[in-house]
Amino acid sequence: MTRERTSSGGPFEERFGYCRAVRVGNQIHVSGTAAVEQDGRVTPGGVGAQTARCLTIIGDALADLGGSLANVVRVRIYITDIGQYEATGEHLRAAFGDHPPAATMVEVSGLIDPEMLVEIEVDAVIAEAD
Repeated sequence: MTRERTSSGGPFEERFGYCRAVRVGNQIHVSGTAAVEQDGRVTPGGVGAQTARCLTIIGDALADLGGSLANVVRVRIYITDIGQYEATGEHLRAAFGDHPPAATMVEVSGLIDPEMLVEIEVDAVIAEAD
């Protein structure tokens, strides 16, 4: 079975030896994705802005491998302050629209950078190519 990989160019991918996403068959698995800008800075503006940035990075990774946010069947959200869940939920509703995935949200004591407030990982299933 063929594996396809994509990288977002994030600062931790090469450093720690992983890729943003892997497609195997009709499944795409996207690594935990934090809100990092192209210049390597953490996205400013709070958990809502960071959630939006995470979803943009995830959407780009899915597109690189032939998918989209509409193909997501499972999402896991790691948030440093569960009291901020509404701000994250608002962006998830907007991103997934009529295709809501199964989801888990858990509060964590911290992420790899103290400025990171949320990290999201997803699994997607897409149609096999003919």
